[in-house]
Amino acid sequence: MVAPSGFSVLSRGPVMIWGPPPDSGSAPTTHRHGTTAEGVTPIMNARAFRRTAIVAGLAAASAFVAYPAHAASGTYTPFVFDQTSGGQPTIYNFIDSATSSLDMTMYELEDTTAEQDLVNLAGNGVTVRVILDQAEQSKNQAAYDTLSNGGVSVAWSSTSFVYTHQKTITVDGSQSMILSGNLTSQYYSTGRDYGVVDTDSSDVSAIEAVFNADFGGTGTTPSDGDNLLWSPTDSQTRLLSVINGATSTLDIEEEELSDSALVNAVVAKAEAGVTVRVAVESPSSWTSAIGKIKSAGGSVVGYSGSTGLYIHAKAVVADYGLSDAAVEVGSMNWTSNSLSNNRELGIILNDTGVESTIETQFNSDYSGGTAQ
Repeated sequence: MVAPSGFSVLSRGPVMIWGPPPDSGSAPTTHRHGTTAEGVTPIMNARAFRRTAIVAGLAAASAFVAYPAHAASGTYTPFVFDQTSGGQPTIYNFIDSATSSLDMTMYELEDTTAEQDLVNLAGNGVTVRVILDQAEQSKNQAAYDTLSNGGVSVAWSSTSFVYTHQKTITVDGSQSMILSGNLTSQYYSTGRDYGVVDTDSSDVSAIEAVFNADFGGTGTTPSDGDNLLWSPTDSQTRLLSVINGATSTLDIEEEELSDSALVNAVVAKAEAGVTVRVAVESPSSWTSAIGKIKSAGGSVVGYSGSTGLYIHAKAVVADYGLSDAAVEVGSMNWTSNSLSNNRELGIILNDTGVESTIETQFNSDYSGGTAQ
């Protein structure tokens, strides 16, 4: 995979990335979020590595249709979280590429390699600021202490949101990594998650403006830049634009599946003849939504995190292979809490590289799931 501008290729393992715990798009239930993942032992990457190359960025993304907010002007580099190396080398490399500043918003941070990378940057004069979710202090306190003691400026998230569930890293004010997964090393070997590195200047500026407001504890209405969607402002509306725009196929990979507006939109598409496929975690938790989608002609497969792969992803691909295809990746689950009460961030693109990466992995996950 070609790295974006300023993204270094380091010898720290495979390029593809990880798997996490269930998120709190809704109040904790029986999902891994809010519970202890017993028997999963964190594995940290060795620190012996050195920078070997700086490679050129991807070509500019193709022109957008109706899904993105505006015409885009950046490059978009997708990746799948690594399940094999014990760490997340693509994310570590991105962190290490910072030369002047790094801003991180992370729902859960339990990865000592990433934490040490941040401390090292601060020790080298890089301005490092981190927001951690205040509702998950029990999980985040160790990272908070490590970072604070290491010269990183750390803030607890605003209580204005039920959860600050966003997972984003911005380097040097010029590129942002938008993630569906947390930096929680105990879940890397089992979880499905995605990320996109975005160099679109309007997107990055919008992300930084929200970070500054959230870090300072002040209110703001987020801008969508060219491609973004935010909770609690417009994520449901923007997701509906992707679903409603589908004319041929609609592939959905989600950890949680209960928001009635989104589910009803998927049902309407299935009834209209669009080929709908869904891969979901813990299907017994979403029987109503699954029943509606199946009755409308869609197909659903499920996974149980206790038996292997855990679907922590939040991704949609509409009309794959067509000129107006759209792909969405982000932190928001399909629940009313995630869409209306949390701080969340995602990205919607008409970009063949991102579409292909997500669709290829979705096809594999769909094929391996248990039919519902």
